[in-house]
Amino acid sequence: MSETGSPDAPATPVAFYGGSYSADESVGYVMRRVLQSIAQQADTRLAPHGLTHGQWMPLFILLKAGGAGTVAQVARCINVDPGAATRMLDRLERKGFVSRSRSTEDRRVVNVTLTESGRQVADEVPRVLSQVLNEHLAGFSHDEWQTLLSLLRRMLVNAEALQAAAPAAPLQEEDSE
Repeated sequence: MSETGSPDAPATPVAFYGGSYSADESVGYVMRRVLQSIAQQADTRLAPHGLTHGQWMPLFILLKAGGAGTVAQVARCINVDPGAATRMLDRLERKGFVSRSRSTEDRRVVNVTLTESGRQVADEVPRVLSQVLNEHLAGFSHDEWQTLLSLLRRMLVNAEALQAAAPAAPLQEEDSE
């Protein structure tokens, strides 16, 4: 029987209570600290290539997409609005790492392509990320790494279920005076 008393509901461990919540014991807090460390180390190692976190992420996305995509695709992949993606891509274009062109089929769509120098610097991103992640996993056995990955994927499934079940945010009415 689950903690809810229902025989067919899955057991859910109650790990956190409002009155005794501690950031040091929070999975979210610990994950955020690890992610911040990974991003900081990647930024430090990619800085000699003229890249910041906001710049290497779009390059990595484009590299994985075969060197081309759209502004909207980049924005979705890095979870920013299209305006923010456009500003990131502006900086990358000034550095000569990407080029942009309007779609001939739909003028609203802006295609983004890695330039040759963009592809060369983007090729460094997976190498640096692999090195940084391996260093963060130092001392883990292969089985421990696989267990960690499995547990995080299970949390992600739960997160996606929560997202799917969440009601859509109501549209904000503009103040009219």
